[in-house]
Amino acid sequence: MRVRRRRLFLLCCASACVVSLLSCYGVFHLPRQGLHLKTTTILGGFLWGDPLVATHPQSNLLSRIYNHNVAEKSLKQNSYRKDLAEEVLVLPDPTGPNGELHKRAYVLHDDLNSYFARTETGDLCFREGMEVASPKVKERETIDNTGLRIILHHQEEENQVPMNLTIKVEQCVCRPAWHGPECGVPTVVQHSNIPTKSHLSPRKVPRRIINAININHEFDLLHTRFHELADAVDVFLVCESNFTAYGKSKPLTFLQLLLNGTFNYVKHKILYIFLDHFPRGGRINGWIADDYLRTFLTKNGLSRIWGLRPDDVFLLNDADEIPLREGIIFLKLYDGWTEPFGIHLRKSLYGFYWKQLGTLDVLSGCTVAMLIMVYRWDGILLRRRDYYTMPGFRQYENASGSILMPWSIGSPVHYAGWHCSWCFKPEGIHYKLISAQNGDFPRWGDFEEKRKLSYIRGLIRTGGWFDGSKPQYPPTHPKEHMFAPKYLLDNYERYHYLLENPYAKP
Repeated sequence: MRVRRRRLFLLCCASACVVSLLSCYGVFHLPRQGLHLKTTTILGGFLWGDPLVATHPQSNLLSRIYNHNVAEKSLKQNSYRKDLAEEVLVLPDPTGPNGELHKRAYVLHDDLNSYFARTETGDLCFREGMEVASPKVKERETIDNTGLRIILHHQEEENQVPMNLTIKVEQCVCRPAWHGPECGVPTVVQHSNIPTKSHLSPRKVPRRIINAININHEFDLLHTRFHELADAVDVFLVCESNFTAYGKSKPLTFLQLLLNGTFNYVKHKILYIFLDHFPRGGRINGWIADDYLRTFLTKNGLSRIWGLRPDDVFLLNDADEIPLREGIIFLKLYDGWTEPFGIHLRKSLYGFYWKQLGTLDVLSGCTVAMLIMVYRWDGILLRRRDYYTMPGFRQYENASGSILMPWSIGSPVHYAGWHCSWCFKPEGIHYKLISAQNGDFPRWGDFEEKRKLSYIRGLIRTGGWFDGSKPQYPPTHPKEHMFAPKYLLDNYERYHYLLENPYAKP
């Protein structure tokens, strides 16, 4: 009997070794749902503010698991391969002694700024939303690890109290446009359709915000984005291709500006992404190219970020969509909101002076956890509104412990950002016409008369569209609330063409 037991034991061990060996070589594809479910249970605590899970000893391990295992496997399995590209056009590396920027990793660190202070009674107050003087901001030059000069911002100690000290007030007194017990809920959230307003609570550690955008030649709007969101966003993923959306080669202008110091004031927060190929079929069906831009941006960018956490926020915008800073700060500092979330943007054409009726409600963001489990690391899936049909939706909802309810920052009468469509000088509009993807018909760049600068100037003057229509626009004035981002208004002369109609008849 003892000999039989020993033989049976040895047989079981040998069988286990064989199965393990075959699994390593990919013969068996063993299910891994159990691992993901266990992991996502921890995710739920991060998302919905469960203090027991937030202090879970596996928290740091979870970040490493997602960065090293899930991200790497998902990217290898789901990203497009170069052999699926219609054309590959790799230019000589122009980065010189600064290294290959499009291959560098970016390490996310905690935001150590002190956003809240305590009153004498122990209540927590959001500094910016309180009726106290704002701290002064000064610039300090430093040298980054590439030897380039960058400018950092730090706050002086005027009317600024560290988090562990008290302020001499008994309760939070909110400034206009700020709400809630801590004065940390901006008007664009207070008057939004957020379904969990009563469950909002400030976080101990701010989320990190990742803002992803594709860039062609929208450089004035890019400056505007950086100045509006620099202190709210932790890293900007900026993707540039040496192909237009139509499939023709073009120079890497943003890279050149990045290297010559144009964006030094925010360079330390930029992760440069280089798309060196054009997707197969993109010239025939322009939507393939349009979708692929966001897919590549998301997967390439996030695969190069180290230190991601499940509750970090991923925010995807087009270059002409500029979110309001206050709304993004709220996402950073508060727990209790649901996902995915959209943003109500003020619509304008050719410049902020041609204001269009209504708002553009763009589904823009979610947590990294939802991006992984529901959208499979693919930004284009986030932009669509059919997330509830995706395979990981129910699993993620069960893991988070809450019903996923989409909502939008702002409302049709409370703008939470700006969408400035075709906002270029005539030469820029001409370039956009010939660069546009081959799918959004009619493609006006195919008509020679529509490409003439004289014709384009006429459109700007009247606010007309390429089909000959002339919509009605409500009256606007630069002093009206949410007319344009503050950076543009502060630099009125430089950006005059976006703030006043340059061809209006006197």
